[in-house]
Amino acid sequence: MASLGGNILPPDPHTKIYLAGVAVVLLVGICYSTLLLAKKAKDDENPTLLQSLWLFFYTCFLKPHDGDSNGNQQDALESFYKKQAGAYDATRRALLKGREDMLALAAAQLSSRGKNGDEKKRRVWVDVGGGTGWNIEAMSNFVDVPQFFDSVYLVDFSPSLCEVARKRFERLGWDNVKVICQDARKFRLEDHEPTSQGRRPSGSPIRSYFSQERPKIGGADLITMSYSLSMIPDYYSVIDSLPSLLAPNGIVGVVDFYVQSQVDVSFRNYTGGLVNRHVNFFGRTFWRAWFDIDRVALEPGRRDYLEYSFGTVLNVNKRNYVLGAIPYYIWLGTHKRPSSSSLPHEIVEKVDALATESPYLHPANHSDALSRAVERAAPEIRSKAFDAAILNLSSNLPLPSFFYQNHHYRIYYDDQLKKHTQFNDEYIYAFTWEDTRVDERILKLTSDDVVLAITSAGDNILSYALQSPARVHAVDLNPTQNHLLELKVAAFSSLPYEDFWKIFGEGKHPEFRSLLVSKMSPHLSSRAFQYWLNNHQIFTTSKGGLYDTGGSKHGIRIFRWITRVFGCYTAVRQLLAAKTLNEQREIWRNKLRPALLSRLVSKFVVSQESFLWTALGVPKNQLAIIEADHAVSDAVCGPEARAKNTRSHAIWEYMVNTLDPMVESTHIAADNPYYLVCLDGKFSKQCHPDYLSPQAHARLSREGAFEGLRIHTDEIDEVLARIKPGTLTVAVVMDSMDWFDPGSDAAAKQISKLNRALRTGGRVMLRSAGLRPWYLDEFERHGFTARCMGERSGGKCIDRVNMYASCWICTKREDLAPSTPGSEGSGSPEITSLKI
Repeated sequence: MASLGGNILPPDPHTKIYLAGVAVVLLVGICYSTLLLAKKAKDDENPTLLQSLWLFFYTCFLKPHDGDSNGNQQDALESFYKKQAGAYDATRRALLKGREDMLALAAAQLSSRGKNGDEKKRRVWVDVGGGTGWNIEAMSNFVDVPQFFDSVYLVDFSPSLCEVARKRFERLGWDNVKVICQDARKFRLEDHEPTSQGRRPSGSPIRSYFSQERPKIGGADLITMSYSLSMIPDYYSVIDSLPSLLAPNGIVGVVDFYVQSQVDVSFRNYTGGLVNRHVNFFGRTFWRAWFDIDRVALEPGRRDYLEYSFGTVLNVNKRNYVLGAIPYYIWLGTHKRPSSSSLPHEIVEKVDALATESPYLHPANHSDALSRAVERAAPEIRSKAFDAAILNLSSNLPLPSFFYQNHHYRIYYDDQLKKHTQFNDEYIYAFTWEDTRVDERILKLTSDDVVLAITSAGDNILSYALQSPARVHAVDLNPTQNHLLELKVAAFSSLPYEDFWKIFGEGKHPEFRSLLVSKMSPHLSSRAFQYWLNNHQIFTTSKGGLYDTGGSKHGIRIFRWITRVFGCYTAVRQLLAAKTLNEQREIWRNKLRPALLSRLVSKFVVSQESFLWTALGVPKNQLAIIEADHAVSDAVCGPEARAKNTRSHAIWEYMVNTLDPMVESTHIAADNPYYLVCLDGKFSKQCHPDYLSPQAHARLSREGAFEGLRIHTDEIDEVLARIKPGTLTVAVVMDSMDWFDPGSDAAAKQISKLNRALRTGGRVMLRSAGLRPWYLDEFERHGFTARCMGERSGGKCIDRVNMYASCWICTKREDLAPSTPGSEGSGSPEITSLKI
């Protein structure tokens, strides 16, 4: 304190000398200890953890790279790895993240393709830059390596690392693993495998990917590069050498560091999605400089060229938060030319036909088929997938990643468009609110039906699939709603019923991430896989679960808050435990109804536009329909009732008409899964949607059960415009027509497109918050006959949800005459009786 406000005295000279001496002693001690430990570890195959850490620190940060005496890459590698070869594995576990995930994904792809009839006489794996063989031993966590692979080739240019690998496999006794110390560019599989497998001779010329000849059989089923691509200076030639190694339906798996700006790749449609790909300027600059010290190159060109040279199957961008959020990626790819067709345009034509309901005509002349496809694109109805594919093929680019999936359920979409990003990667509905039992009774689908329906949470789509129609087109503008449907389809295709039930019945599974990577990944598109990998905690956290997520979670949470504020939580549990309908009614009338249907809750919570939209998905136009019906009913009741004509009273009345009949008519715990999941956060084995039954799982888990499914991420209008006229038989639009502005012609335009896409006699099923919505007149003017299938009046319950005031079937009776430019949707179209 004495020096406060005065001059600060400089350190004593003796102190300076003392500190300098300590620093010198520490530096000498560190260097001496490092050299001793390095010398000791040199002859030690299993250095201790302390020795390993010292070797890693010394080699990476202190030791000068005194190699390159011959001026080649091998000498440089030896300079870096020779001292630390024995300690390599112990020091890389925390640094090299994602290796296990890459191996699990690759093993899952190979296993899935084997089950689908692609099993071969021999299965071969080439691990390029395999180092100590850690990857190959780690693969045993997912498959039995000696039994699953006939031959495994570890190719690495460092003699020291190869020696460690040889000792590893001698210890394991794996005779099928061969360690090849060689430049990866010069490795030829035919030099080591039997020559009778029909492989192409090494050194044969490689032309453009859609004209090159690939071996019909043989080749490597799997090629992996684990943190090796970033250490290869001449990476172009190495990547160019891989296609000639890869079997026609083989998989390439890569995991490595990277840095990249999203600006560089935002215009590319073949990357498999850009989730988390962007690395900020500071991160790009710092990590490139940091890794450059050890000759690890993070420039984006390596990954870009890899993605250009192959077709992307799966793509993941992650961060290693253990060591400062180092960016790394996991990538799985295959040949640019899809192996399921003899030429790339064939698979494009097939997917296009399935998306548009157009007939697929197998080309008779392959030589000019691509040019003919381009010429035909303009006059014919084509999907957006076709347009994107033709553009890529004409530019010698890989196809969009959707074309390289094992299933072609998901139709291509541009995930960078604002209409998709507006949802902020969140679905609104974690479960579907429409009663599928009523849908089944009304629609009575047959094997001849072609159905178009809004995806929502996908429960209704699965219900339709159980009825085995010819095709189901699932449509949703929100990509994440389609991700949820994809996840359910993938789970049907890969999981036993017990795991399926935990994920979607209980909404939780502690092993969800592992199942996603090792079982479900081959059945998911790249974008859907990325989404669920980034959000796996939905199913694994101790609280919540699937049914406490999405926009609808706000309504469920507010309900729980209200029950606690009004002291009704115990009553909710009693309601769920009620054995009879009479017992349920008593609990509702005396304990729950006074709180949930109080005017206070209606006025300050439920009637607010923000709550209605965020929690219940009710837009302002649908709210206007509710208010209009309320005004009409008040006008009939007289002046006293009209005094109550406010929004809060309209919402209160709508809630009363929804909940009272539902509670009085349906037993929630036994037969109303829609309200059970809201109250309990999960379904029960007694009460659940039909797709969660063991019988449904047995049916939908059969091979080919979803061959008729097509998932469109777009507006209904856009999908209808690209479907061949007269091919749909059923369109289920839920309550989406309520969203239209009565003052615009948007409803008329969509109804015109529905008329065009439907066969004569085809049906549109819709639900509405109104007793007779205004747009029914538009249906009548556009060649439809409207019929009410259920009306919520007089205290009736039209279905187990009872959330809508009415349900309608609009049947197409006549075709519209071709409209002149600018006349579509004018509101008064000419009707003709011509049949399609």
